[in-house]
Amino acid sequence: MDLEEQILRYYLKAFSFIIIIFTFLFVFYTLYLLNKDIEIKNNPISINKGDNIEEVLKNNILDVTFLEITFIKIYMKINSFINKNFFHYGDFNVQSGSSFKDFLNIISKPSNVLLKITIVEGWSQNQLDLELSKFFTDFNSIPYQDIIADTYYLNKNSDFVIFLNKLENYKINYFKKYMNNELNEKFNVNELMIIGSLLEKEGLDEEDKKQISSVIFNRLDRKMKLQIDATVLFAITNGKYDLNRKLLKSDLKINHPFNTYIHNGLPPEPISYVGKKTLDILFANNKNDFLFYFFNYSLNKHIFSKSFKEHKKKLYEYRKK
Repeated sequence: MDLEEQILRYYLKAFSFIIIIFTFLFVFYTLYLLNKDIEIKNNPISINKGDNIEEVLKNNILDVTFLEITFIKIYMKINSFINKNFFHYGDFNVQSGSSFKDFLNIISKPSNVLLKITIVEGWSQNQLDLELSKFFTDFNSIPYQDIIADTYYLNKNSDFVIFLNKLENYKINYFKKYMNNELNEKFNVNELMIIGSLLEKEGLDEEDKKQISSVIFNRLDRKMKLQIDATVLFAITNGKYDLNRKLLKSDLKINHPFNTYIHNGLPPEPISYVGKKTLDILFANNKNDFLFYFFNYSLNKHIFSKSFKEHKKKLYEYRKK
């Protein structure tokens, strides 16, 4: 072995030793850095589309150093190559005292900041549109029959299509639970949503809705007109419900497909959004012998009757008082 070959081997050993030492130091420092506590500037943090990891770290972490940024950039490149893991844009809830590792894990997943969107049972389409405008810049009005009124949670940066799919899937899964209910032998899903909407606008509470649901079923069985005031109100105001006066006898004669004083059977579509609790009441299929009811303002409740004669008598007594 000549001198040149010995020198080459010496340098190769030295270089290998340096590489090993450098790799050890890199791994050691990276592990230390990933577990180091950080202080967040603002919570939740915001990452804009197009931001790189350096901007993300500088904009959201206090006193982050150039060395720390460099190591995190290298770590993220290796991690994204091996695990196909990339950071997302949007808003993220990251508490001060978290580690760099916690921080990177959070921003590598969809936004963990949730929106709470409540759709109130009995709402009109205009009311829901107003609520949706608070959360989405681009949305469409949702037909009454497509969704169930409830409280929904959504990642903050989700778009309207994702939200709508969530609502539609919720309705599908809800009705699957009741697929063996006896009401499904008489009514389809859309008809049940229509009946539910009538209960939302007519019923005062759970017990009241139970009684009114049975009245509706009884009248439908007997081919009687439903004669529900809420359908007249819907017809007059085109679903806005802001009439600002009591209904008149002449209102009951308006020729409109939603007017159940004129047309037999159910209205063509729901007249409001229907809540889960009301649908639960509907599927309970409460049974009574009532066919008529009116609202007693002095008692603040509906008065039910089994016959028109009984109904007239109770109504006469109420009006006389």
